[in-house]
Amino acid sequence: MSLEELSEFASQLPGAVEEQPFGPDVDVMKVGGKIFAILAPGAVPEAISLKCEPGLALELRARYEAIIPGYHLNKRLWNTVLLDGSIPDDEVMEMVNHSYEQVVAGLPKSLRSSWG
Repeated sequence: MSLEELSEFASQLPGAVEEQPFGPDVDVMKVGGKIFAILAPGAVPEAISLKCEPGLALELRARYEAIIPGYHLNKRLWNTVLLDGSIPDDEVMEMVNHSYEQVVAGLPKSLRSSWG
């Protein structure tokens, strides 16, 4: 799965918006003003950083070599996923959904209910 496909998938999640707060080389997906995905199109291989429950983050890193502690992020809560083709597409999409859900769960109820 390409980073472009993942970006399109993530942008369709309720309330998701794409921004470039760190400059034109890094795309950020936010929900409720909070980041749930950081896309690095210039990386080789392409990479996406995703928020993750700490226990699951460790499990995923143990299962896949292409998942490493979040690059320049809180390594307990973030994973960077190298899109080298070694992780099944459905698993990567599940990680995007998990990241989104982790962020949404921390938002005020008033924001969460606005997406139905």
